[in-house]
Amino acid sequence: MKIATWNVNSLKVRLPQVLDWMAGNPDVTALCLQETKMDDPVFPQAEIEAAGFHVAFAGQKTYNGVAIIARAPIDEVVINIPGFDDAQKRVITATVNGVRLVGAYIPNGQDLESDKYQYKLAWLDALIGWLEQEMQSHPQLALLGDYNIAPQDCDVHDIKKWEGGVLVSEPERQAFARLQALGLVDAFRQFEQPEKSFSWWDYRGFSFKKNAGLRIDHILLSPALAARCSACVIDVEPRKNERPSDHTPVIATLD
Repeated sequence: MKIATWNVNSLKVRLPQVLDWMAGNPDVTALCLQETKMDDPVFPQAEIEAAGFHVAFAGQKTYNGVAIIARAPIDEVVINIPGFDDAQKRVITATVNGVRLVGAYIPNGQDLESDKYQYKLAWLDALIGWLEQEMQSHPQLALLGDYNIAPQDCDVHDIKKWEGGVLVSEPERQAFARLQALGLVDAFRQFEQPEKSFSWWDYRGFSFKKNAGLRIDHILLSPALAARCSACVIDVEPRKNERPSDHTPVIATLD
């Protein structure tokens, strides 16, 4: 079984790419999407189901939006973080083949002086508190998504350029560490990886061509799933597409 995450930065634009990618990766059982940017009434459920997949989704017009596409039935769907009052659609949780998938689009934060940064930290607090409970009832759990956090300096192409800003600030990295303190394991870092492995590149300044990116898309696994994980890779090929997302998929293999 393989599970994957991909911030598609508009499913309206990227739906053909998503369906082509799933067709080309038949061993991917479930794919968590972020930034679908579609309200529920216009979500392409029929097209996805016609392609042979199950789907669950929660969206809003223009911003945010999350979904899970799976080859197996999707059960026990929960939208957003229970107990956290939030109009933004950023989390979808469901069970697929006995694995509890939490697909998350963590807020960007904008800048350290912004109210959006405080919202991000409060949002992360709520996520961590809820996950601690969720892991008790679902020991086979994975948190997949666009975290908007580069947890280590090696996850940044030029740390001097980014130092002191959002995505790399100490409170954000501490929140990532608190997720790990719950027992969640960074699947990608369980294995030896090439240097300068990134999952996001700015559209500007030929960033992808220069590999001037960040690793901000992650799959964190509960101890039970981490024990089953035999590989985790970043698939850079979709970033080479015409009209690509600025993110690319991350895939974990669970034996």
